[in-house]
Formats: sequence, structure tokens, C-alpha cells
Amino acid sequence: MGEHTSDALNASVSPLPDSPQAAASSEAPTALPDISDHRRSKIGSPRIWLIVLAILGGCGFFFLQRQAPPSGQGSGQSGRGRQGAGPPLPVPITVASATTGDIGVYVNALGYVTPLYMVTLHSRVDGQLMAIHYREGQMVHEGDVLAELDARPYQALLTQAEGTYDRDKALLDEAYIDLSRYKEAYAKNAIPKQQLDVQQATVLQEEGTVKFDKGQVDGAKVNLDYCTIKSPITGRVGLRLVDPGNIVHAADSNGMLILTQLQPITVVFSVAEDALPQIEQQLRLHHRLTVDAYDRAELHKMGSGSVEALDNQIDATTGTVRLRATFPNKDNALFANQFVNAKLLVDTQRGVVLIPTAAIQRNGDSAFVYIVNPDQTVSSKTVTAGTTDENLTAVTGVEAGQVVAVDGFDKLGDGVKVSVKQPSAANPGASPGSSPTGSPGGSPTAGAGGGGPSASPAGGPAASPSASPSSGSGEAKQ
Repeated sequence: MGEHTSDALNASVSPLPDSPQAAASSEAPTALPDISDHRRSKIGSPRIWLIVLAILGGCGFFFLQRQAPPSGQGSGQSGRGRQGAGPPLPVPITVASATTGDIGVYVNALGYVTPLYMVTLHSRVDGQLMAIHYREGQMVHEGDVLAELDARPYQALLTQAEGTYDRDKALLDEAYIDLSRYKEAYAKNAIPKQQLDVQQATVLQEEGTVKFDKGQVDGAKVNLDYCTIKSPITGRVGLRLVDPGNIVHAADSNGMLILTQLQPITVVFSVAEDALPQIEQQLRLHHRLTVDAYDRAELHKMGSGSVEALDNQIDATTGTVRLRATFPNKDNALFANQFVNAKLLVDTQRGVVLIPTAAIQRNGDSAFVYIVNPDQTVSSKTVTAGTTDENLTAVTGVEAGQVVAVDGFDKLGDGVKVSVKQPSAANPGASPGSSPTGSPGGSPTAGAGGGGPSASPAGGPAASPSASPSSGSGEAKQ
């Protein structure tokens, strides 16, 4: 093939017969390079063979990688095959037992803390503030000395009043002596009756003067006592409003300090007028209505008290009525004007079936729970939810002693095998055979943090539920 190519090339470059170039070429033929030898030398170059070998090696490596299975893939496929051939693994869940107990019916309300007594101390006399005997924020008791005014002017007035009293008292004694003498003289007809009458009038006049002087002395003593300012109640002192050295007046609009009583303290809260019949019924029976106060986030219980008074009218703009509850406040957790969440216990349902609120699942028109059967399978059962305190709910449709699932609802369905897992530290009450119980004395205390999440299946009891928050945050409903 190389020879034919060379001949073709030679023919293509040969000159025309009649051209000068043809004559010249005939006379001096030009030697052309051998193209076949050049191609053979190029094909035999080491660089070309290296490139070809690299390309072939890459293609082979890629082909081997496509054919070989990934590491561990074969064993995993065989494992899945063996697993698919056997029964499915049970679903681990946490359970709780339905129990019979008591649950309270609560009315939730918003309120604020109000002290029983709040006193703004003013000076009763004018004078210079000499000293204070308290620290800001200090707890003081009734009768404790809080401040002192300059008492010297009032001490001088007291001395002056006492001197006037002593002088007029001596004049009264003299008038008594003269009256006695006039009576004896009149009895002997030594003086006229008119002179005796004048002396009796003089005695009465001196008695009035002495009584007036006695009042002046008492008034001076009171003003002198006002120079020492004492605490009228037991409570906490606020921030100082007047510093020592200032002149204070009885007519000052701003006081010297504010005292607030903290023990006991009250909470004023408003409830809807719909709850008024239940509250009035309990008050007519002289039952003690318990009120629990929680912080703004309803995470911390700040104290328990009882209803002290019910307002005499309903607020027409809000449709609510106000109540006042008294709290001992031994730990001073409640602070004046503090916002609180109040939970009023209006009734207690006794002997009802209780289950954790988190166990109740809801679909569009009903509520249900998953019952754990003796053969370690679950089955859905429709229930009717009643009163809830956010941790426990009274239900009908479940018998006491039955075990219900508390979590794992996204994998549960009728007939699904389950295995009970040990309770975690965050949920120690949900365990096999555990019984949610109420608080001692009957009604369980409402949970401060809200109940666990409940699920709402989309297509009925057998459908996979999607988690949704429990709706136990409002007023407890039956």
C-alpha cells in the first residue's frame, strides 16, 4: 500500500508535458521524500505507544469497576434477602397502663399579683431628714424605725407647752383656794353672793385654760413622735426616694419610701362568665376553691392559694368576672404587679379511667388509642376524651388495667408486633404496667409544661399518624 501511495503522490506532482518545468524536470529530476518511511517512523514513536497504553489501561480499569460489585454489597443483599424471608422486626414502643383515679376540672385564667397593703410613707411634720435606718429592698417589720427628722424644734415647742401648762395649772390651784375661802365667808354672810359666783366662774375659766394647755402638750408630743418615722406594716422597702439632708414637708406629693406587704399576697384574675355558675355553686357550699399560680411560660408553679372574694359584676366589654385569691407566699416567689397564669380548681371527677394525654391519637372526627394485646400486637380502639390536665386525660372506651402505647405511632397499625422498651429518664412514668396516678388527695395537679404531643392520623386508626401538638392548653373541658 505504501508503494501505491508513493506512485500516486509522484503522479500528482509530475509537471505537464509542454511546460518548462517538465523540460527541467526531465533534465534534472527532483528526488521526493519517502512518505511511507515517515509514517512508519511516526507510528513507531514511543510517545504514541505510551498514550495508547494509558488509554487502554483506563478503559480496562473502568470496565472492571463497572463489573465488580461494591464492597459489602453482596453480603448486604443476601442479608436483606434473609430478612425479607423472615418475619418483620417488632416496633419498639413505650407504654402506660390505664388506671382509675381522680382528676380535677380546672379553669385557666390570666392574672396579676396585688399586695394586700402597699403604703407610701410621708412625713407628718416639716423638717430636715437626718438619718435613715433601712436598706433598699430590706424586709422590715411593723414598728421598725425607718427614718428620723430633726426633732429639736418640736422638742422646744413641747417644753414651751409644758411650761404654759404648769403656769396655768398653778393659777387653777390658786382659784380653787380662793373659791374655798369665799364659800366659808359667804356662809358667815361676810361677802355677797355675787363675789362667790365670780370666783366659781374664775375656777371654771382656769380649768378650761389648763385643759387647753394639756392639749398643747399632747400635740407637741405627737409632733415630736412624728420626727421618728416607723414602719406601719411588715413588708419590703422599695428604693429610697429622699436622701438624708433634704427638707421634707407634710404637704409633699411624693413620699419618702414605699412599703409593700408580701406575706400574704393576693392574685387578681379574670375568668369567663361561662364558668361563673360552677364557681358560685362551690362558694355557696362554702367549699375552698384552690388556685395555683404559674409563671408566664407555665413551666414553674409559684404557689397555691384559695379564692378570697368574687367581684360583684361582670365586665361587659370582655365578658369576664374578677376573683381575688390569697397566697401565703412563704418563699416570696410572688412579686407585686407580676403577671401569672392562674388555674382555678372548680370540681373534681372521681373514679374515672385515666391515661396519658400523649397516648390519645386523633383523626378528623374521633379519638383513638393503640391497645397493646397479650400477644404483643397492637390494635386501635376509639375512645371519648373528657377532662384533661395536660398530663392525664379521663377517657371512656378503655378499661382500667389495659396497656396503651405512648409513642412510636408512625409505625403502628392494627396487628403490628411491638416490643416494650425501657423508659427513659425524661419519661419515667411511661413503662410496662406503669400507672399514671393523680396527686394525693384526689385531683392531680395540672402539669406546668403541657402534655406530650398527640398524633392525628389522616385516614383513620390504621393510617400512619402525623405528630401534632396536644390541644390541652385551654380551659379543662368535660
